[in-house]
Amino acid sequence: MLKLKPNCECCNKALLPTSTDAMICSYECTFCKTCVEKVLLNVCPNCGGGFSPRPIRPKLARREGVSLKHQPASKNKVHTPYSIEEIKLFAKAHCAISAADR
Repeated sequence: MLKLKPNCECCNKALLPTSTDAMICSYECTFCKTCVEKVLLNVCPNCGGGFSPRPIRPKLARREGVSLKHQPASKNKVHTPYSIEEIKLFAKAHCAISAADR
């Protein structure tokens, strides 16, 4: 199940579990939509993959034991280990390749 990380790994913007601004790669690296579009150019700086909107976990258990209450979001903030300069160079080098072909 997704960890639902609480922040953008680039700009540290808060990303609540209900945020429609959260984007994830297949390794669940988490960034805000603005960073994905303007800084990362849809290239994950950690794995090189593309991004999709992060799903929103239901607040209410519409099935017994399955909800944000039962499986809460992570409270552990994560930050990418790369500098903005490194991220931009990596993104530029790979953004012309479609995410499906990276």
